[in-house]
Amino acid sequence: MKRIIITGGAGFIGSNFILKQIAETDNHILNLDILTYAGNLDNLVSVADNPRYQFVEGDITDANLVQTVIDDFQPDGIIHFAAESHVDRSIDGPIPFIMTNVVGTAILLDRMHNYWKGLEAQKKENFRFLHVSTDEVFGSLGPDELFRIDTPYDPSSPYSASKAGSDHLVRAWGRTFGFPILLTNCTNNYGPLQFPEKLIPLMVINAISGKALPIYGDGLNIRDWLHVEDHCEAIYNVFENGSLGETYLVGGEEEVTNLRVVETICSILDEIKPNASGASYREQITYVTDRPGHDVRYAMDISKIRSELGWNPSHTFEAGLKETIQWYLENRDWWTKLQEKKIYDQERLGTS
Repeated sequence: MKRIIITGGAGFIGSNFILKQIAETDNHILNLDILTYAGNLDNLVSVADNPRYQFVEGDITDANLVQTVIDDFQPDGIIHFAAESHVDRSIDGPIPFIMTNVVGTAILLDRMHNYWKGLEAQKKENFRFLHVSTDEVFGSLGPDELFRIDTPYDPSSPYSASKAGSDHLVRAWGRTFGFPILLTNCTNNYGPLQFPEKLIPLMVINAISGKALPIYGDGLNIRDWLHVEDHCEAIYNVFENGSLGETYLVGGEEEVTNLRVVETICSILDEIKPNASGASYREQITYVTDRPGHDVRYAMDISKIRSELGWNPSHTFEAGLKETIQWYLENRDWWTKLQEKKIYDQERLGTS
C-alpha cells in the first residue's frame, strides 16, 4: 500500500488512472485538481466515497496549497498528470499552458524535493516523482522514422513547447539534486471520459448530432493511437519498476491517418447506430484549413519499456475504437452535461 498524489486526476487520463488504482490496488490516492473546463468530478463519482480516495481542489501553481497537501497527506510518491493539453487552445491562448505546465511543474518539483529531503531513509529511497508527458515534444517525423529516447526536442506548438520545458525541469531536478524522477512520453490517447475537444469524441458526437466532421488539411497527418487503459498500466509499471532518472516512451504501435480515424468512426457508427436518413456518416466529412504548425507524423519506439519492464499495448486500434464509440453512445448524459454548461460547443479552435 502506497500513498500517491495524483495531479490532474479529474481529467481524462488521470481519472482513468485513479479508477484503475482504486479497483486494482490497495493504494491511497489524493487527487489534486483545479477543475478547469476539462476537469470533471463526474468521472470519479464511483470512487468519491471510497476511504482510499480523497480530492483537493486547487492549483499546482499555488505553492502554499501544494505544501499543505504534501504536509497533510505525507505521500510516498506523486504521478504528475496535470497539464493544459489541447494544441488548438494553446494557439488561441499560450499563457495558461506556460503557467500550468512549466510554472506548476517547477513548484511541484521544488516542494516535493524539500519534502523528500526530510524523509527517513527507507521512505526516501522508495519515493518516486513520475512526470507524464507527450510525444509532441519531439516535433514531427518523416515517413520511416520513430521517436527514440535520444530524439532531440523540437516542439511545434505552445503546448508542446510548454511540455518540453516541464520535461527539462524534471530532468534538471534529477541531475542537480539527485531527486528520484521518472518520465514517460506517450502517443495520442483515446478511450472513455475524454473531453470532446479531442478528435475521436468530437467526431463521434458531431456525427450523431448531424454536424460536420472537419478534417484539417488533407487529413493525412499520422498519429500513433494508445488506449488510455494501456497507458495507465504503463504508467503504473514505470512508477513501480522503472529505473530512476530514466525516460520511457509509451505508444500503441497503431499508426493511423486522421482521415482514416474519421472514416473508421463513420463506418462503425453506420454499423451500430445507422443514420436515420439512411446516409453514411461519411457524407458529413468536410475539409477545413489546416492547423498552424501541424506536425505530419508521430510514432514511438517502445522497445525500452517492452524489454526492461515487460509492458506491451493490449488494445488494437479498431477494437478499442469500437469500444470507445460504444461508451460515448451509452453515456450520452456525461457529454450532454458538458454541452449544457456551455464549456465547449465543438467549435473550431486554434485558427489564429
